[in-house]
Amino acid sequence: MTVMIYETKTALVIRSDLAGWQVANVAAFLAGGLAGTHGHLMGEPYKDGMGRTYTALIREPVFVYGSTVEELRRTHQRALSRELVPAVYVEAMFRTTNDTDNRTAFATAPVDAPDFVGIGVHGPRKTVDKVVNGLKFLS
Repeated sequence: MTVMIYETKTALVIRSDLAGWQVANVAAFLAGGLAGTHGHLMGEPYKDGMGRTYTALIREPVFVYGSTVEELRRTHQRALSRELVPAVYVEAMFRTTNDTDNRTAFATAPVDAPDFVGIGVHGPRKTVDKVVNGLKFLS
């Protein structure tokens, strides 16, 4: 087996007290946002033994951490201070049904204390390690 260490790292930090469907939903939104922003995250399309084509997947592991809202706010500040552009999801976005309303919900969240439920970051491995330092994997 070949062990591959990537120069970059992708991490999702999700509030630990969410329901299972909310964790899955937030993770999907954050990973999609990061993959859409960082095209190099995407691998090549898959083909099965019959030659049928399937979509590409993210090419490297995505590390998922659990946190409190305070830890999410700290993660957000760490990401911004290291000039990373995070993917974000706030509590109010659970009550919306489209992208326009999601952006409005985020724009109207208090800037000094957003009610984060998830943050995604992608960047140089050592930088992302500093952003998520002290967090535990989501279980």
